[in-house]
Amino acid sequence: MKPIRLSLLLLLVTLTACKNTESTVKKKAIADKGYQGQPKSPVVPTVNRPVQKQWKGIWTFEDSTTFFSNDFDGARLNGVADDGNDHYTVWITAENTPINVSPWYAFKIWTENPREITVRLSYQDSRSRYYPKISTDGIRFKPLDSTRFKPINLGEGEFGIKAAPEMAELRLEIGNTPLWIAAQELYTSETVGKWMDSLANKPFVQNHEIGKSTEGRSMNLMEVKANKISKKALMIISRQHPPEVTGFLAMKSFMETLSGESKKAKKFRNAFTVFAVPLMNPDGVDNGHWRHNMGGIDLNRDWQNFNQPETRSVRDFLRKKEAEGYEFVFGADFHSTWDDIYYPLDTLATGQRGKIVFDWIEGISKRLPQKQTNVKASKQLDPTMVSRTYFFVNHDMPAIVFELGDNTPRPFLKEKGKVAAEELMRLLMKE
Repeated sequence: MKPIRLSLLLLLVTLTACKNTESTVKKKAIADKGYQGQPKSPVVPTVNRPVQKQWKGIWTFEDSTTFFSNDFDGARLNGVADDGNDHYTVWITAENTPINVSPWYAFKIWTENPREITVRLSYQDSRSRYYPKISTDGIRFKPLDSTRFKPINLGEGEFGIKAAPEMAELRLEIGNTPLWIAAQELYTSETVGKWMDSLANKPFVQNHEIGKSTEGRSMNLMEVKANKISKKALMIISRQHPPEVTGFLAMKSFMETLSGESKKAKKFRNAFTVFAVPLMNPDGVDNGHWRHNMGGIDLNRDWQNFNQPETRSVRDFLRKKEAEGYEFVFGADFHSTWDDIYYPLDTLATGQRGKIVFDWIEGISKRLPQKQTNVKASKQLDPTMVSRTYFFVNHDMPAIVFELGDNTPRPFLKEKGKVAAEELMRLLMKE
């Protein structure tokens, strides 16, 4: 009986240690009274549903001097009306319903008669979630001056779609050069591809195609690896949901840090390989979708049935690498929501294997105390459905859904991605 008692004692000590680590982070999250996350995700079918593609082109009006356009990748504009007196209403509708309300928009305006106009953003069964960004080249965006933004029918509370205004009016100075207006910065498949190619100039970074999307776009994977002998690996993904640009920006900084020239990064790359799919939903991004892929499905509900080609491409890649002898030691899926929040798996479900995730959160929080630590752990391992749970259940990979706030300042996003990479390198090399 002694060996059994000893095993039970060791199990109790392990679970207590994990629980104490998790409890420390949770207590801080509660004390900060920040956004405490979304409710439990419902199980939904992931078989293809119809998608209504938006008409692409240029809107003109009776004066024939003012133009609106959605004729570019990443655009979302479903209708425009000239209300008179330099006031216009634009309609933004989703690719299909029901849908999680993330009302993405992006369009261009120009005129032969330079002047100030007012544009009202109106949505289908939604509210105005994203604060508008403007650009004169479609590359460099900045938030619209707050004095030029008027919320209409304010919502209730501090977080969530109910807190957002029903509509918004923007006062814009337009001229002969197109002015771009977008919910967030534009990072289309072409833009992301150029970024990936820039990193692939390093001898230890390679990009591969691991599959095709519904519309035939490449599912591109980045491999960061200095030592061909090492078989320990990380799996990083981003942008399952098209509007979630802040998650992508943090992931971008994260990957740039792991592939950087610091002594820590160089040492890390000799022991670990990093695989990343920076753009999980290229069709949804380029078509300006609110949430879904061209199959009309939320990809982060398809990690059980794998009805969609995008999730299948990652599943098949992971299986292939495990067959080659790779051991996946950490996984992260970068998203965006109303505020920065971590969605780990509870250590009561993962045991000691998942403790590193909470140590990582704690390390980031200590280095970035200016931002509250919001944590919402899940004990649910069945169904896998979301990436984080699939990574752990099927590949024994400690994993997390890492959410960044829609309005988190961009310099802080970059810093948080950098710190997250540095803390993970520290923990993994320590182990």
